[in-house]
Amino acid sequence: MGRDLDKERFTEAEFARFGERIQEQLEVLRELLATPGFGEGPTTIGAELELFLVDEDGRPLPRNSQVQESLDDPRVVLELGRFNIEVNLTPLPLAGAPFEAMSGEVQETITKVDGAVEGGGALPIGILPTLDTEDFTLGAMSDQNRYRAMSRGIRRLRLEPFLVKIDDLELSVEDVILESANTSWQVHIRTPPERFARLFNAAQLAIGPVLSVCGNSPSFLGRELWEETRIALMEEAADDRDVQRRERRDGRVTFGSDWVRDGAIELFERYVRDYDPILPDLTEGGLPHEVPELRLHQGTIWHWNRPVYDPADAGHLRIEMRALPAGPSCADMAANTAFLLGLTLSQAERDLTGYRFATAYQNFYRAAREGLDAKLSWPGRDGEFEAAELVLYLLPEARAGLLKAGVSAHDADRALEVIEQRTRLRRTGSVWQRETLARFGGDRRRLVRRYRELALSGTPVHLWK
Repeated sequence: MGRDLDKERFTEAEFARFGERIQEQLEVLRELLATPGFGEGPTTIGAELELFLVDEDGRPLPRNSQVQESLDDPRVVLELGRFNIEVNLTPLPLAGAPFEAMSGEVQETITKVDGAVEGGGALPIGILPTLDTEDFTLGAMSDQNRYRAMSRGIRRLRLEPFLVKIDDLELSVEDVILESANTSWQVHIRTPPERFARLFNAAQLAIGPVLSVCGNSPSFLGRELWEETRIALMEEAADDRDVQRRERRDGRVTFGSDWVRDGAIELFERYVRDYDPILPDLTEGGLPHEVPELRLHQGTIWHWNRPVYDPADAGHLRIEMRALPAGPSCADMAANTAFLLGLTLSQAERDLTGYRFATAYQNFYRAAREGLDAKLSWPGRDGEFEAAELVLYLLPEARAGLLKAGVSAHDADRALEVIEQRTRLRRTGSVWQRETLARFGGDRRRLVRRYRELALSGTPVHLWK
């Protein structure tokens, strides 16, 4: 989804040909993943950071194309909303001190983007508190064919309006523009095919307790909702199922419905079998191993954890972890990454397919709704535990997973200390936003201005005043 398209309208014949090609390319990918030695190499990690652009008063500022042009930085790309922009961080080895390096690049890029916004700035936050319904018009969509085509593709499948229902909030919209209300911090880890199933299942298990301590989206349109409201909003804002497609279990944004048993190809098969194409852009030429249509199709299915096939360097697999919110600071995002990757690596040592998938599913949504107060379960421990207690219990396991992967003790300890202190003090981004909003008498614009000051400082949120 990183490149623009040559056009925004496609014929039914192009949809049909695209469907044939992804079936053909699925077989190509199957053979690639089964090739001895495919995808071997050092474990690397990467991340994508989505940012809001705001004016001096803290309101969304629709100027992403101007900011991108002024920066002329290949890491910076446009997102769906004109007030969103994305930074693709430089991949780096997991061994060594990756989280210190990651934090440094995040700080550098946020500062750079912020300085390029005339009459405002940038901030990493799950949902911007000052958003209003008037911000979600067709004119708010970035001026790119790929986004207009994506909107048309989903509307081709869903004839009904998109109905968002979160607690007492009900909102009906005619387009996918509500996706632009969410910004995230997406983490990638490279994995060989033979380890994919265990690592992917471990990421599905780990994300529940990790998300409980990372909440940074407590409100939307002036209503206090979930600790991580972005989870519910994304799932409903991009659901292509209408009354004709209720038989499909999972929406386009979902946690999933079962463990992976047969490796990455099992998920790619599901994507081809269960999801209609929405961007039937046909590529001519290229090498067989590039499977461009299959990769484009996979990029329009936004499961919270999903596989990524990259043809670069003779081809490799990654797991993309999409559930973490942007922000609050570079230190927080590096810490969240360390906890998520460390816990995933440590849990990949066990076979989770005998553990009830429904429990991991329940953990994820409870964590999104209730944060550190959520009641969560864990393999090998009887009963349910408060998320804060479980996080502290799991931190040593996450540390062990990082050290085994070659992360330096200093780097692991520095990052995980942020998680420990945030948990003990119960000071997530969502908690800070709610308390500060109350102190400011409900003034959301003042809240955003103060948030931006502290986010740019690089100080972790548990130390914010």
